[in-house]
This record gives sequence, structure tokens and C-alpha cells, in this order.
Amino acid sequence: MLGRMLTVAIPRETMPGETRVALIPQTVPALVKAGLAVRVEAGAGEAAGFLDSEYREAGASIAATAAETLAGADVVLKVREPQTLPGGGHEADLIREGALLIGFLNPPANAALFERLAARRIIAFALEKLPRISRAQKMDALSSMSTVAGYKAALLAADALPRFFPLLMTAAGTVAPAKVFVLGAGVAGLQAIATSRRLGAVVSAFDIRPAVREEVQSLGATFVAADQADESHVAAGGYAKELSEEQKTRERELVAKHVQQSDAVITTAVVPGRRAPVLVTAAMVQAMRRGSVIVDLAGESGGNCELTEPGRDVVKHGVMIRSPLNLVAQMPTHASQMYARNVSALLLHLVRDGQLKLDWNDEITRDTCVTRPAEAAASSGAPSAAAAGARS
Repeated sequence: MLGRMLTVAIPRETMPGETRVALIPQTVPALVKAGLAVRVEAGAGEAAGFLDSEYREAGASIAATAAETLAGADVVLKVREPQTLPGGGHEADLIREGALLIGFLNPPANAALFERLAARRIIAFALEKLPRISRAQKMDALSSMSTVAGYKAALLAADALPRFFPLLMTAAGTVAPAKVFVLGAGVAGLQAIATSRRLGAVVSAFDIRPAVREEVQSLGATFVAADQADESHVAAGGYAKELSEEQKTRERELVAKHVQQSDAVITTAVVPGRRAPVLVTAAMVQAMRRGSVIVDLAGESGGNCELTEPGRDVVKHGVMIRSPLNLVAQMPTHASQMYARNVSALLLHLVRDGQLKLDWNDEITRDTCVTRPAEAAASSGAPSAAAAGARS
């Protein structure tokens, strides 16, 4: 690839319901300045509000089809993993052998995809695997998308709740504010707290990680797990560990009390690579006031509520339980903007003087990669493509 300009391809997303785009016009100039040619499939950004004409003005070229977009491209930027195409065939087979792919690739569920990519010698980087270190913050697409999801979750709760969120002083008397309980104070949870507070609700939050207490309190919410939070519950990367049965029992007792007192419950707890922990049982839902709302952001990994039906809004015991899938796709403009900045930062980390320079001794490059050529793995002491693809 030395001696010629690298081409970066941005195809239209093929996963049903996906409205985001991997690169927006405002992020094209930085790639062009770095010596890269950018090629975008026609209409790729339309669902997110970005027109082909805007990409052209920013310095990108437009290709009519996915095949034309991907043909000969050195780098492919996507939001979601390559899919089986409606007319037959697979999107991964349109990517040239030896190319580099960056996107959300869902490692735990895509062993077969990684085998396909490895067979084509495609070097794939899964943004889910990005190390949580300060150098990688500007590339952290998971946190960006969690911000979008947490914000939208609060709006969904407010929309479904048959009462006001804020305290209101009216001629008809005083209206008390809604009580919102957020389970999990990661990025999504903190944004749900902040948005609910901006809407005027009284907010409390539960988390087993003591480090988030000050963040919760700084947003004006009450941290309710102080007696149970412990550093021993924190896994590598800052995620919560799976709890023992005794710990789960104590947790459920605490959660049950606050769920019963709340008008809206927003759940955000996930354990990477595993089923989401069940934090809200059927009995807890039954004890809630009729008209209350639960927004379960963990639906894609099974749900935090025992009665959640992923992808559906259901009413159980008079309580609305909402579990949207791919919630961030409901806010494609800003979600795409944030994602594009993250993915561009990672790509520019891998590029020097207009060429790909993959340093397998670099923590970001090594840990984010899930398939790589066997010779590259051997020279760095890293696992081969097939082995790397099996990591979760």
C-alpha cells in the first residue's frame, strides 16, 4: 500500500433499523488532511441528516452502491458489524482481502463472522474492546453511545409517565415532582440522572461501585447503595463484577425498597459478555404504583427487569416496561457525530504519513484488534487472527 493514497470507505449501514453513519461530513477534512481518500456510499448519511452534497463539499467522493464503495478500499468504517445481505451473500465478502475494518463488531456473538474476516485476512478492530485508558478517551465510542442512550432513556420515561417530572406551582395547587430511580451509574446511568434532574425529577441511583458516589451526588441525586458499595465489586475496566448469591439477595432487598417508592425506574446495568443481571423482579414490579414506568436499557443482553420483553413496550401489573433495542438509532444526528469523532480518532491513531502503521506493541492497537494476519500476530507475540477473534 506504500506509494499510493489509502482509500477509506463508508458504506450505508445494512442492519435493519440502523440510522447512524460511521463518518459525517465535518470529520472528512481531518482524514483528507492526513493523506486519505474518503469514499461514501450514496445516501449513507441521509437517515442521520447528512446529505451526499455535504460529503462532496467536505472532500469525499460518492459511490452509487455498496460494492462500488467497498471495491479496493484499504479501510472500511462501519457502525455495526457486516451483515448477511437481503439479496444473498455477505457484506464482509465485499471488503477486499487484507483491508482494515473498524466498527462495533459485537465480539461475544460473532465468532462465525470473525472466522469469515480472518479467512479474508481482514484486520478488524472492535470498538467494544478499546482499552479504558486516558489515551483512548477520544476514541471511546461505547461511552459516547451510552451518553446518547442515557439521555434518551430519561425522555422515554418522562413521555410514558402519566404525570409531570418537575415540581409545579399552579393555580390548581402544587404538583409534586416525580421520583426517578436509576440502576447503574455508568455513563448511561449518569446521563439518565442528569437529564431526569434537568426535567425536574427527584432522582436516586444505585450502584455497587463506590467510586461513582461523588459523581451521582454532584448531579443532585441521592446515592442509595453506600452501605453495599465496595471496591471488590469492580472488575477490570471499571465494570461491575458478577455478584455472589448472598450479595444479590442483599442488593435485591435494597433495590426493592426504592423501586416501590419510584414513579420511574431506569435500568442500565450490564456485565460485558454475559447476560444482564436481573435487578428488578416480577414481585418488585407488582409492588409498584399503577402508572409507573420502567425503561430497561439492558434489553439487548436480556434485560435488568424480570418482566422485560426486549424490543417491546409491555404493561405488567399496571406498570409500563419499555425495552428499546438500539436506542441510540433514535437520535442518529448527534449519535453519528459523536461516533464519527471517535472512529476518526482511532483511525488516525493507526495512520502515519498517510499509511497504516500498526504497532502491535501499542495497547490501543493490540487490545482493540480482534482479527489480524498470522504473520503480524507472530511477529508481535500476539494471538493469530482466529484466536484473536475468539476473545470476548
